[in-house]
Parts: sequence; structure tokens; C-alpha cells
Amino acid sequence: MPHLTTPPGARLPGARAGGMGFGIPGYAHPLLAPVEWAELTRPGTPLHWAVLNVTDGPGGRPDPHCTEAAARLREAGGTVLGHLAMRNGKRSFGELVSDAHRFRDWYRVGGFYLADAPADRGELEAVRRVVDTLRGLGDGLRIVLGHGTHPYAGYTDAADQLVTFSGAWADYRWSQVAEWTSEHPPERFCHLVHGVPRTHLEEAVRIARWQGAGTVWFTDRRGAGDRDPWASMPAYWDEIVSRIGLGVSE
Repeated sequence: MPHLTTPPGARLPGARAGGMGFGIPGYAHPLLAPVEWAELTRPGTPLHWAVLNVTDGPGGRPDPHCTEAAARLREAGGTVLGHLAMRNGKRSFGELVSDAHRFRDWYRVGGFYLADAPADRGELEAVRRVVDTLRGLGDGLRIVLGHGTHPYAGYTDAADQLVTFSGAWADYRWSQVAEWTSEHPPERFCHLVHGVPRTHLEEAVRIARWQGAGTVWFTDRRGAGDRDPWASMPAYWDEIVSRIGLGVSE
């Protein structure tokens, strides 16, 4: 895999307007995954956003390697989201906002990914309070709620995008979409799927389109034990960039 960089003045065109693109849930630290972070700046990569997770959040102090990686992606026209660990609503409002301020001050993120966001109706107002506060940290910040499952429909009004599936291919290929999602455009939903074999990549793309997900991430990496399936790029990186970037006919 070549270590590509962006030529001076080049910009990431991202996905086609209204087209499918990538949501990267969090590569490993740039020191451990330098090629992965560099590849995201390749012109033509259909990137919607990439999550920066230093140490389950922004870390205790600015990390120069993360600062550089975020700056390169931002300069290439990409959107970097700071990872805020909600832990299904167990993190306090103050902790989340404090992490958000550090992400903005240290890494100039363009929004936030609220990992393990609650999905129940009873937690909606608490999540709204967090999101409203985050939006006050800057203009045009993108907010993605990482539920990993279909939440109560009211969450669509609380954020820019909802992750309505996060899990293994074995579960995804037989998954069903909630009926209420048909009332919203694809750009409101994201699917993250690991363990997708190369031979089933086209099928995975078609499922996402059929279920109305405008942002996706498919990888052949598998999660087992402490292994993070999102930490590195899939072996079929070039193929998925080409396939998603050009689109697949219905």
C-alpha cells in the first residue's frame, strides 16, 4: 500500500453530492497507523468524516502526532470528529463538555462523535442538552450519535447523523431497518460493519443502499477480545475507495 500524500493545493472532493461516503469510526494512533491516516487525504477518497480518539477521548495533554494528523486531514478538506465516550449515558455532562473543549482547543475538530450514545426515549433530553452545548462551541460543527442500533426516532432531531448499525457482517447481512428511517434522507444514517469478506463487499454496499444509509464503513478486520476492528484499514482499501467513490447502480 503506497503512502500517499496530498499535493499542495489539492482538496478532498469527498463523496458525490448526496452520494455514499465513508465514516471512519477511529483509526489507531497516528504513530501506529501512519499509512491509514495518510490515505484519508488521498484526492478522490469519498470521506464524510473520520473520528480522532487519542486515549478514549482527547487525552490529558495535546498530542503532537494527533495534532499533525488532524491538521493534514483538515487542510485536505476532510472533517475530523472528536471522540466523546458517552458510555450509554453514564458519563456526566461536565465530563463530556470538558473533553469537547479540549478537542476544540488542541485539535480544532469540526464536530463530535458521541460513542455509545443512549438509544432509549428516556435519555433523549439528556442527549439533547449535551448536543446543544456542543453546537455552541463553534459554527457548523457536525454531531454524530454512535448508537450502534436503531434508537428512538426522536434522536433524528438531536444530531446531524445517527449510527444505526455497528457490528459484525454475520449480523448485518440479515439485519432489518426500522420503518421510521424511510421518512429521512440517507445522509442522516451511518452503518459500521466489520468482518466483511472481500467477496461480499458488493453485497454489503447494496444492503446499505437498500436500508438508506448514506455513510458507511466496511472492513474485513474482525473484532475479537481486545482487538479493535476499526484500528486499521481493510485489505481491500483501494477497491472500496473505487467502489464507494464511483457508486454502485441500484
